[in-house]
Amino acid sequence: MADTAQVDLRTRLQNWLPKLVLAPSFAMVLLFVYGFIAFTVYLSFTDSRILPSYGWVGLENYEKLFRLRHWKIAVSNLAVFAILYIGISSLIGLMLAIFLDQKIRIEGALRTVYLYPMALSFIVTGTAWKWLLDPGIGLEHTMHLWSWTTFSFDWIKNSDYAIYTVVLAAVWQSSGFAMAMFLAGLRGIDNEILKAAQMDGASNWQLYRRIIIPQLRPAFLSAFVILSHLAIKSYDLVIALTGGGPGRATELPATFMYSYTFTRNQMGIGASSAVIMLITIAAIMVPYLYAELKEKK
Repeated sequence: MADTAQVDLRTRLQNWLPKLVLAPSFAMVLLFVYGFIAFTVYLSFTDSRILPSYGWVGLENYEKLFRLRHWKIAVSNLAVFAILYIGISSLIGLMLAIFLDQKIRIEGALRTVYLYPMALSFIVTGTAWKWLLDPGIGLEHTMHLWSWTTFSFDWIKNSDYAIYTVVLAAVWQSSGFAMAMFLAGLRGIDNEILKAAQMDGASNWQLYRRIIIPQLRPAFLSAFVILSHLAIKSYDLVIALTGGGPGRATELPATFMYSYTFTRNQMGIGASSAVIMLITIAAIMVPYLYAELKEKK
């Protein structure tokens, strides 16, 4: 009986030990992530300004938000940024993955080079590209020193083109990550299918168009979801690169939220913009997670 009791106690300890170890981390995530998300949602329905307030105003902040010209500018900038960022990053990532899938000798070195930008923070990326694109010290200045005095590249100072400089920096950082997902998808395709198609006379173009690329649908979906999430919450890259300017040419919802919450002392409106961003991300993530879980079952 004593041996049986000891075995039962040991089994219970083995079952509960992982839960006890993870409990503090789980509690902190529950409080500092989901707790603050709930608090932000609550603040979006209050008259909070410089500090949290508990005067309930219902949907008034959301009505004010969608009447603000600054918010409309931020949303339109996000549409341009997200479409170009996701599209170009996916295209470059796919091309790089196809190139590396040719079993070249220096694949390991090239893969490291392509993935290296993703190891940098967006602050570092934004700062480096700001130096590169600044007409006074960057590419334009260098070309002038090399006697190409007619060369001009002042996009970062031009309100009509500044948003495209953010796209350039973001694409440079994320294309390698997209490449890694597509390369994993390419390596997972059954070679027997490809050999059978080649025996039937299919060209390389037909192989990629009709067999390989259609089978990369999960990789495309994963890239879309992750890049969409990065685009919607983009803040540090914009702040480091352009500061949201010139004017509001590169204002995005994340920079709008920070500005109205901590600079303009409109915490209720800032919280409502954060909730809109959260809803947008959830609208992308939830169907994806549901489809993944359903497929596994």
